[in-house]
Amino acid sequence: MTTVDDTEVDAERGGMSQTDVVVYGIKKMILDGVLAPGAKLPIEKDLAPRLGVSRGSLREGVRALSIMGVLETRQGAGMFVTGLDASLLLAPMGFVVDLQPSGAQHVHSVRRVLETDAAGRAALRISDADIDEAGRILDAAEGAIANVDHEAVLEADMAFHNLIATASENPVLAALIEALSSRTVRGRMWRAISDENADRATAREHRAILRALADHDSTAAQIRMSNHLLEVENFLSDRPPLDTDY
Repeated sequence: MTTVDDTEVDAERGGMSQTDVVVYGIKKMILDGVLAPGAKLPIEKDLAPRLGVSRGSLREGVRALSIMGVLETRQGAGMFVTGLDASLLLAPMGFVVDLQPSGAQHVHSVRRVLETDAAGRAALRISDADIDEAGRILDAAEGAIANVDHEAVLEADMAFHNLIATASENPVLAALIEALSSRTVRGRMWRAISDENADRATAREHRAILRALADHDSTAAQIRMSNHLLEVENFLSDRPPLDTDY
């Protein structure tokens, strides 16, 4: 079985902790093709000496990689490499965002940059089926607006934006958007509740975005998406939520 190159590991590890050595070593095994997505890790007594660490350090490193979404435990079967999907690997980023002081403004700003790019990409790639689905989502949102159901409106809003992110056909971009979007829910709900015209304004903006997507007009889709999200940013800048959630 192929092993991690000890010389290369020694050269790279420098002042790394033993846990970092495990993380680096397993990452290298994945990158070198020794461990493929879904592959089972070697047992502890074989893997620890291969990486040049104790079993305790190996367990700490494996635990860190599990938190990162790289490894997963299967009850009774052992430890396996995950599918390494971008959405899974980037999920912990949301935790980092949560810990940033005064993070709401920055999160909304970054979200606008990412979703503007996604809209432009999606306009060039989106299928007729996705256009139809987006139309159904907006129909549902407008029905919820008529019933003053803010939660249903927000669910439709998230579905619409997620569809566009997925249609961009860039899984890393879509995963980043998903991670950030979930951190903006409170602010979007606050806008809907505190401004009686917000939901209807959002519905108009969404329809404009959908028209640009249906026309496969990348520039128009970017402009429409950027303007839409900037409206949310400006509102929250002027009227931030009453608590620290966003």
